[in-house]
Amino acid sequence: MFSRPNSRSTYYSNSEEGVYIISVASRILEMHPQTLRKYERAGFIQPSRTNGMLRLYSELDISRLKLIKHLVADLGLNLAGVQLALDVFNRLIKAKTLQNKFNDLEIREFMNTTLDELFESIHAHKNEGHT
Repeated sequence: MFSRPNSRSTYYSNSEEGVYIISVASRILEMHPQTLRKYERAGFIQPSRTNGMLRLYSELDISRLKLIKHLVADLGLNLAGVQLALDVFNRLIKAKTLQNKFNDLEIREFMNTTLDELFESIHAHKNEGHT
């Protein structure tokens, strides 16, 4: 849901087209423009650019920034914590999206792989007794 492909694709929906310049996005989110730039440098968002290089934030960018704001302001996560939370969130969304495309055995294998990746991303070790 919040992950964005590295290159522009034909499957982008209107929610992924940049429409808000940084000052408008800043007001919508009640965040300083410099904070938006910091989150872009951290790789959390990638707003599109006009020919004049103005940042254009999409509805998807705004939603992602609202989640980031919640993680930082309400839950007290630092940037590393935000990156970890977003990674886990994106993997869960991917698993949820793909689960209906597999048969039962494929689902178990896919979920085991996905859970292993999630544990790896948080540097946790599976309890070997529950495999």
